[in-house]
Formats: sequence, C-alpha cells, structure tokens
Amino acid sequence: MGYHGPMRVGLNAHLLSLTSSYRGAGISRYIWNLINHLGRVSQSERYVLFLGDPKVASTLMPDDCFGLRLSSLPTVRPLLRILWEQLLQPLALLQEHIDVLHSLGYVQPILCASRSVVTVHDLSFLLYPRIFNRLNRLYLSVFTYLSTRRADKVIAVSENTKRDLIRLLNVPADKIVVIGHGVEESFRPLAESEVAAFRERQGLPAAFILFVGTLEPRKNISTLLKAYAQLRRESHLPHKLVIAGAKGWLYERIFTQARELGLQDDVLFPGYIALDQLPLWYNCADLFVYPSLYEGFGFPPLEAMACGTPLVCSQASSLPEVVGEVGVLVDPLAVEEWAGAMVKVLSEPALRWELRQKGLARARLFSWEGTARRTLEAYRSLGSGVAASR
Repeated sequence: MGYHGPMRVGLNAHLLSLTSSYRGAGISRYIWNLINHLGRVSQSERYVLFLGDPKVASTLMPDDCFGLRLSSLPTVRPLLRILWEQLLQPLALLQEHIDVLHSLGYVQPILCASRSVVTVHDLSFLLYPRIFNRLNRLYLSVFTYLSTRRADKVIAVSENTKRDLIRLLNVPADKIVVIGHGVEESFRPLAESEVAAFRERQGLPAAFILFVGTLEPRKNISTLLKAYAQLRRESHLPHKLVIAGAKGWLYERIFTQARELGLQDDVLFPGYIALDQLPLWYNCADLFVYPSLYEGFGFPPLEAMACGTPLVCSQASSLPEVVGEVGVLVDPLAVEEWAGAMVKVLSEPALRWELRQKGLARARLFSWEGTARRTLEAYRSLGSGVAASR
C-alpha cells in the first residue's frame, strides 16, 4: 500500500518552549531545529504541528508544508499535556488524516491509528531515579516503555541511548534508528573585537573556565567545584570559573558547596544564558568543561567545539560519541584528574591550539540538516505500510 497524495506527518511539539529556563533547553531546541529543517530538505510532505502554547504558535508561520493545530488545553501544565496526549491526540490524528505521527519527547498515545515514530532522548529517569520527583519518574518509566513497544520506529539520539533502550526496556535493535543532533550555524569563532566588546559589556573576567548546563545533580557540578578548588590551591592560574545555566532541581547544594570551599569570589553564576548569547560566552572562555554523569547526547560540548573552545569533558555515556578524540576525556568522578586536565590545557598554548582546530573540524560533522534528512528517511520507511484511505 502507498500514499494517495503527500504523506501527512503529525509532530507532537507540545514540549516546544520559548521560556528562559531549562524547559527551553535540550528537547525544545531539538523540536525547534527539526521543524525548521524538515521543510528545507523536502517539499513533498505535509506536516501538522500539534501545540499547546499560543505564544509558541504565534512565532510559527504556517506555509504550504506546515500547518498548526493548537490545543484548547493549556498543555504547558504537565497533567493537562498528558491528558491531551492520551485522550485527545488520537482523535486529532484522525481529524487531520495523519499518516505518521512523530512524538518528539518519549511518549506517544497508547491508542494510535497511524504509523508512529517516537524519539527517546535518554533514560536518566531509570538510571538516576533519585533526581526525579516520584510522579514524573513513574510517568516517564511507564509511558516510555509502552510507547517504545507500540511505535513502529524509535529514534535514539546516540548509540549510547540505543544501548540503554535495548538493555533497560528490551526494545528490539532493528526498531531503533540512531539520529544525533546538529549544531546551529551561530556557534562559530567570532571576531576578536566582537568578543572583547561583549566581555567588557558583561564585566567578564579576563580569563575564565566555562560550564554551561542546567543546574541539577546529573551535571556533576560538585566534582567540578572540588577540582577547581584544587586548581586554585596548587597552581598560579588566574582563571575564574563560570557556571552558567538555569536552575533545575536539587540545585541548592551547588551554591552551598561553593561557599564551603571558599570559592564565592572565584565562581560566577550568571544564570540562564539565552541561545543567541551563548556563542559569545564560548568564545570568551579559555576552556570549556563538562563533567556530566549522563547525557543522551550533550549539546554544550558540541557547541564549544563549534566555537573553537578547548574542551575537557566527561567520558561517561554518550559524550565520547560527540567529542571523539578532540577533547580531553576524564572519569567524571576523578577530582584529581579533572584538576590536572584543566591545569594542563590552560598551561599549554600548543595543546589549546590543537584542541581548537580539531574541535572545529569535528563540529562540522554535525548539522541539523543532516538530522532532518535522516528523520525524514525514518518517516518514509513506514510509507509502504500506511493504508491509503484518503
């Protein structure tokens, strides 16, 4: 069986957010970039974006390829989003004559008349259950399991996430397709004059180490603070530490630990940084550090490489897939190794230059256009099994 007319793809974009918080980070960026590139790689399909936030919908312009369907429920509230996904979405799929539904964040409706694709970003709720509240953990655990069972294709954002899906949820390997993320073109080396002007406007220190990520236990900022304290004790390097990111959950300990280590004058917490400002921060930094315990993919190391910023990164989970042999990879819990790696990179200009050049080359392997093309291939692979009833 085949299609009568263009294939109609439904995209559940209810997690798309414009807020200056962790909700506007990872998954939201994935949705935004995928939407913006699908129409560029092919004009043959028709997409319906399912949204729940009128403010988000007002920023998206429907065209010949894309249409919008706004929920009557305020699905920025998690419980109402769940109700919409499971009770109202199946009806909406029928009304919109959807051939393939792509659920962009873990969960699809249990009752789904169309073929379906679901993206799983990571399984941190199974591996690190203590950092999730009980209801959120239960919801993700149950519905991700059911969704990966019922979906025709499961997109994993890294080989590591694919291994986790097989090991923890028993998802058949032949159902999973690995499609990594891209990096926006705005992440690039910037002119020295532009960087210097930004540094002056922001009042940034002349030399600093940068971390970017949501402030939460999984990012392992505790190890970074201990390693930085050791760097301050054992070297004469002048570098401050900038820990940038929105407050997530269980973040209070980070600020307390910085005070207990006597680092209150050396560690800066600028908070959430808007996406359009991030390239400037990377360009200003002498070194980017990312000690995360677990990532489904890991945007910040890729962004740092694209900006030409030398990198010291955790060797955990998917991060070696992103970084390759470009950065200095370290055991995420080895405080002395972190301190030593930071001192080594900051003390050796030749090493920093080498890491910069390799990072720029590595980052060019990742593009959102490539992500969109491979995602479109996943949709089209289901085409022969869709009833052409329209």
